[in-house]
Amino acid sequence: MSTIVLASLHKRFDNFVAVRDTSLTIGSGRFVVLLGPSGCGKTTTLRMIAGLELPTSGQIMIDGEDVTQLRARQRDIAFVFQMFALYPHMTVRNNIAFPLKNEHVPRKEIAARVDTAAHMLRIENILDRKTGGLSGGDRQRVALGRAIVRQPKAFLMDEPLGTLDADFRELMCLELRKLHNALGATTVYVTHDQSEAMAMADDIVVMNRGELLQAGPPQEIYHFPATVFVGNFIGSPPMNFLPIDGGLDAGDEQVRLHGAAVPVPRSVAAAERVLLGIRPEHVAIDQHGPLRGKVTADEYLGSHQVLVVETALGVVRVRVGKDDGLPAGSPVGLSFRKERTLLYDAQSGRLLPGAARTVPAHGEAHG
Repeated sequence: MSTIVLASLHKRFDNFVAVRDTSLTIGSGRFVVLLGPSGCGKTTTLRMIAGLELPTSGQIMIDGEDVTQLRARQRDIAFVFQMFALYPHMTVRNNIAFPLKNEHVPRKEIAARVDTAAHMLRIENILDRKTGGLSGGDRQRVALGRAIVRQPKAFLMDEPLGTLDADFRELMCLELRKLHNALGATTVYVTHDQSEAMAMADDIVVMNRGELLQAGPPQEIYHFPATVFVGNFIGSPPMNFLPIDGGLDAGDEQVRLHGAAVPVPRSVAAAERVLLGIRPEHVAIDQHGPLRGKVTADEYLGSHQVLVVETALGVVRVRVGKDDGLPAGSPVGLSFRKERTLLYDAQSGRLLPGAARTVPAHGEAHG
């Protein structure tokens, strides 16, 4: 297990800034997911940690050692790519053993490590088959096995499930998390899929346009997104954002939406233009609600439904029970759960400081 520290990490390709002044501490034994859309800088950050890219400026520390300028092979880190870099003419056993043979590890130790990894990954029955004819899922397990046998300081994974179908990807999310728990190793995992991140991560790092926007446990990221972008990117459906009337003064405990008063947690900041942010499960259909609208769609999702409500302030999505849908055209009132209401500076897109915030108790719906 290793601690990885990034200090003011910056990467520029000609005139394009891929990663901008990023500082992050990845705790020993943590499963940390770098999450964001294509081009956000997550893979470049991972490659710099691995030593496959050198930063333009900044520092990378692993267990207190400055590795910023060290080559990849000098960092004792295992990298698992999206496209499995296996040798199709070799057996599974030889593919897994390959890095150990290059390091001149004794044969008996190689055999023991390969057998241990194969048992963990449940691929003992295919050890003597060639990888060229294996399914995508089995090849992914072989790639993981080749990383495991090295017993590295940390595992770095660049969208390793990206080529798998949806059902198998969900299964492998559980398998990867179980494998991480068994090994206890530090893992840094890159994905653009929020479902993968929420299912596996101890901590999620959300990036966009080369910037680190927020880092923290999944529950914190979901319930208290630090920016409008994070609120839109995390959650399905995403957080609702509604413009309030006028500005916000420090000490305010209510705002106005289209002329109607809405209670909010006490503000400790002021802003000229403000957005009210709230998750769909914290909006209620309420005939006396302060915001009026009309249902335009009803999305049935099995365990629940999502009502799409058109209001004077834009579309609001409301999560309701599986039997609580309403037909299109139904007039409704909307009310908002006060303690789950957040306020954002409309200009910067950043969360405004407010009253003390706590993550909902286990079992409260959060998408």
